[in-house]
Amino acid sequence: MLTLQFVPYADIEDLGSARRVKKLLDLVKENKIVLMEGRLKKEEEADLIAITMEEVGDKFKGIELATLDMERKDKNFFRGFRDGLANAILGDRKGFTVIGPATIVKEIKKDPDKIQLFTDEKGLKAIRRKRKKR
Repeated sequence: MLTLQFVPYADIEDLGSARRVKKLLDLVKENKIVLMEGRLKKEEEADLIAITMEEVGDKFKGIELATLDMERKDKNFFRGFRDGLANAILGDRKGFTVIGPATIVKEIKKDPDKIQLFTDEKGLKAIRRKRKKR
């Protein structure tokens, strides 16, 4: 079974950077594909990757990560100013982030308008076997 977990921005906005990264990584370690509203800050994304690399082993093979920027390309000066001000006040809600375990996610393809996530059937079968043993 493939599990997708949506994480609304409201669930992580009050967390500090370290706790935000830990929460997301913990979900991925449960073999869930995380669909997060918004984006991580560049520093948080770097921390997520660094922590992941430290924790890679026999049971945890790492993550696949992609972010879709929802920024409109054709906005005028006033729309850009308004959006920038809203981002500064409300946080970085524009965008969409996908994080999945490398054992399940074979590849994430991204273009300006969409994200395509391809799963690894072998990884899914291995997870099913582990769940049946429990």
